[in-house]
Amino acid sequence: MAGAAKRELEDLRMIEVLKREPNIEGGEDLPKTINGSFLGIRRISCLLGTMFALVVADGLISNFLVAHGIGQEWNPFLQILISQETFLPIKVAGALLSALILRNIYRKRPQMALIASVCIVALYTLIVYWNLGVFFIAQV
Repeated sequence: MAGAAKRELEDLRMIEVLKREPNIEGGEDLPKTINGSFLGIRRISCLLGTMFALVVADGLISNFLVAHGIGQEWNPFLQILISQETFLPIKVAGALLSALILRNIYRKRPQMALIASVCIVALYTLIVYWNLGVFFIAQV
């Protein structure tokens, strides 16, 4: 029994050494590696950057459409603000705050943050395409 426990401890130490080694081949069966966590951080950073850009694009296009009488804001909370100059700064601040909150969630629950980020990016992609469609239809 003592021999088995000693081998298990040695295996755990070896895994820790292997996790610190960046150029290991065949390390697919290891737990989370340095490269795996780096790719996860990179993935969430790209998603959050895309989310931020889409929210800002939505704000710019919505502001333009409402200012020129082509469209209207459907969000009842933002309908009051869209005609004011504070609309875009509030939209940018909200997008930045959302990105920071999702980044913080990613530290404790990475899968939940990734799923939420992908859903938000998909939703805002649809919203931006909708706004662009309204703009191009109005121009025709």
